Amino acid sequence: MHKKGIKMAFFTVFFTIITILSGCEPLLVLDPKGPQAERQASDILLSIGVMAFIVIVVFALLVYMLVKYRASKQKADYEPPHIEGNLWVEVIMVGIPVLIVAFLSYVSVQSNYIVEAKPKGYEDKEPLVVYASSSNWKWHFSYPEEGIETVNYLYIPTDRPLEFKLYSYGPITSFWIPQLGGQKYAMGDHVTTLHLAADVPGEFMGRNANFSGKGFAENTFNVTAMSQEDFDDWVKEVKETAKPITEEKFEELLEPGHLGQQTYTGTHLEFSPPPAGHDHSEETPETETHTESHTGHEGMSH
Repeated sequence: MHKKGIKMAFFTVFFTIITILSGCEPLLVLDPKGPQAERQASDILLSIGVMAFIVIVVFALLVYMLVKYRASKQKADYEPPHIEGNLWVEVIMVGIPVLIVAFLSYVSVQSNYIVEAKPKGYEDKEPLVVYASSSNWKWHFSYPEEGIETVNYLYIPTDRPLEFKLYSYGPITSFWIPQLGGQKYAMGDHVTTLHLAADVPGEFMGRNANFSGKGFAENTFNVTAMSQEDFDDWVKEVKETAKPITEEKFEELLEPGHLGQQTYTGTHLEFSPPPAGHDHSEETPETETHTESHTGHEGMSH
């Protein structure tokens, strides 16, 4: 009766877990919509495969040892032999983990260079530069070439590289669009650069992946990827209908709190430029010119 109760409890827990997991949506990081995210998803699956193989082998060896050397097979007066050690066993126990770590390290370093560069297949295309800055608890997206700015939502064209310039007007945050690529930190004293691209149109979720206070959970933004033609039409519509952003309005936006989606013409870069002299990226001539054009302005206000 006791054994039957244990079996019933085991099957109950098992089917409960299966039922819950069957209602879960696919992990966003394993549903990539861009080359950077696709590379990272493949690395995650590779790591899971390696770890699963190790777990299976270890448990198989455990079962083998428990069966082969179980106490019931030995005589009552059995005493195990005294063994100093085995060179081959020690080589295997140390060598295999070293090889696994070396292999995963090689893959990680190689992938890091890939995701830090322009997305594969987009090397010859002109990137869309977007300055993404955070404040408590909002995201501000400035399109300097288009002359528009949005709050808490992002429109991007497909089949074009994206170059995000990240910084913060408050605590350190982390810019993350799981289906397009990995996260990168936005800080107050320098600019970091993140290269992404969207292969297909769609709606994606973006968020701050670094805890930054009580409003962290709602520090999210919506991302819409569309064709270049639709993106150009949206820019034209914004310029015709949106109000210009002013220094007073921007200072108001920086106040701690939550806001809905907002749209403006112009950008805050004109009167509140990003930190100068600390751009952690390989600057193109265009970005160098843009940075130099702001060196005469006052520094970023916090």
